[in-house]
Amino acid sequence: MPYPPAIQQLIRQLGALPAVGPKTAERYALFLLERDQVWLEQLAGVLTDLKKQVLYCSRCHSLSAVDPCPICTDSRRDSRFLCVVSETKDLLAVEGSQSYNGLYHVLGGVISAVNDAGPERLRVASLLEKLKPPSRVQEIILALNPDFDGEATALYLKKLLANFPQQVSRLARGLPTGALLDYADQQTIAHALKFRNHY
Repeated sequence: MPYPPAIQQLIRQLGALPAVGPKTAERYALFLLERDQVWLEQLAGVLTDLKKQVLYCSRCHSLSAVDPCPICTDSRRDSRFLCVVSETKDLLAVEGSQSYNGLYHVLGGVISAVNDAGPERLRVASLLEKLKPPSRVQEIILALNPDFDGEATALYLKKLLANFPQQVSRLARGLPTGALLDYADQQTIAHALKFRNHY
């Protein structure tokens, strides 16, 4: 016997979430059914208000509650450095390292042949606009994931940025702290050797 239509519809909605297959969506739906009405109404309220209370910063394009965001309006940030990331979650990861005090530009994704996402979907025009005089940016740091899509996006940006006077850099890649050599793949070891620190 199939689930009632309301549950089937919920499973379909939950199945549209990233990395959620039919079985996981079913588990989530059944979990929600076990919650009390107050909890469900609180969740519904949060979801309803989500688009009303979250916006994109007009300067860096990160998700924020205010525009411009707190990072862009912080006079203590070093405007000579511009870190380019694909999503807000990457910006938060860089901020969490507490080792960067410059500004950001969020592309809103990466170039991906698999997902049919070309460069026209990225916020490249506003990035290039930030580099025109009288820009204070001296270095552009491409902080993109070292996977196929991140590499393709970085290569595309590097070609575009070749026409600008700012220095372009990439995050160094190598062995993470605490990693064991025998568990590392050959490409990681090769990058660790190539970008090794000199003492």
